[in-house]
Amino acid sequence: MATLNIKSPLDEETIKKLKAGDQVFITGVIYSARDAAHKRMVEALDKGEKLPLDLTNQTIYYMGPSPARPGQAIGSAGPTTSGRMDSYAPRLMAAGLKGMIGKGNRSQAVRDAMKEYKAVYLATIGGAGALISKSIKKAEIIAYKDLGAEAIRRLEVENFPATVIDDIYGGDLYEQGKAKYQVKA
Repeated sequence: MATLNIKSPLDEETIKKLKAGDQVFITGVIYSARDAAHKRMVEALDKGEKLPLDLTNQTIYYMGPSPARPGQAIGSAGPTTSGRMDSYAPRLMAAGLKGMIGKGNRSQAVRDAMKEYKAVYLATIGGAGALISKSIKKAEIIAYKDLGAEAIRRLEVENFPATVIDDIYGGDLYEQGKAKYQVKA
């Protein structure tokens, strides 16, 4: 397991380097979106409509922030449960999405899509939203403003901390962790 500084949007070479268990610090642009925004994006794709952002090589952070205090870019910015996006994630990966950040494990269908579309899943610590927000330098709503906290935001991040959970090779840190502590019969 390595510690890597990576840039977002993600490129193919970076994705190939990432392995389950790696600690990463992301600098660049990522987007935040949750269930309602995911539903709208997939509905738009299904209708042949253009999305409000080009997903090619992008990373989506499953987060709905609290309001920013004066002088801050964003309020508390902790992850939400990733499984709520599982029904939408394969479709968005097919449209170019390469990174997803949240908390909790992913379905087998999503893990299979990550291998097929060469995408990765990262997790960050639930309950640490105030600390995570310090790595977000700028936040602006770019789509679905009517969704409030669930609107799509463009985030400029610097050294955003995350751990690679699922890589393009089928590695799954959660499964590896369970296997390590299983009692052998």
